[in-house]
Amino acid sequence: MPAQPAPAAPRTAAGRLPLRLLRLYTGLALYGASSALLVESGLGLEPWNVLHQGLAELTGLTIGVVSIVVGALVLLAWIPLRQRPGLGTVSNVFVVGLAMDATLALVPGVHGLGVRIPLLVTGVLLNGVATGLYITAGFGPGPRDGLMTGLHLRTGRSVRLARTAVEVAVVVTGFALGGTVGVGTVLYALSIGPLAQLFLRVFAAPPAPAGSAVVAAGQPEGAILPR
Repeated sequence: MPAQPAPAAPRTAAGRLPLRLLRLYTGLALYGASSALLVESGLGLEPWNVLHQGLAELTGLTIGVVSIVVGALVLLAWIPLRQRPGLGTVSNVFVVGLAMDATLALVPGVHGLGVRIPLLVTGVLLNGVATGLYITAGFGPGPRDGLMTGLHLRTGRSVRLARTAVEVAVVVTGFALGGTVGVGTVLYALSIGPLAQLFLRVFAAPPAPAGSAVVAAGQPEGAILPR
């Protein structure tokens, strides 16, 4: 009787780790780049970057540096909320801001709507792709999303209410400081949910073979969006 071929080795957590790390850092870098495109479009920013831009105007720092500082401060707020950061949480604080500043340095300033509108649309779409990559890596939510889920757990209020309250507050504060609110802000608010859901499905890892030791498969608990 001929010898049977050896069964293929299961995909272990160790075997998948390089792919997950690639997804994590590619997603974070693309998120920063997408935010930079929204800044360059001048047509409105996502809620937290309205605040970041307003603080950048106030302090003279770059928007990327402000994003890093705010992310670190938000992460400190996790302590009383008893949230535990992951590798993705800490990486988010630094990589997104650095990628944003790097992209802003590379992309030339634009003026006409014929260029600004495509920049806006590309930025929103790229943000959805980045969200799918980052979350499916499974290394934990971003600091701002962890803040919202922590508020949900500590107060008993819904995640939607916590998110809405926090983001309205940061938009109003950022706008008062000089951040850009416009059609891009509305487009982002209406489209990022469906786009994130689409790309989460696109990048979702296939089910692990029976008996394999896969760590953090699927969407991590509490990860709403990578910000």
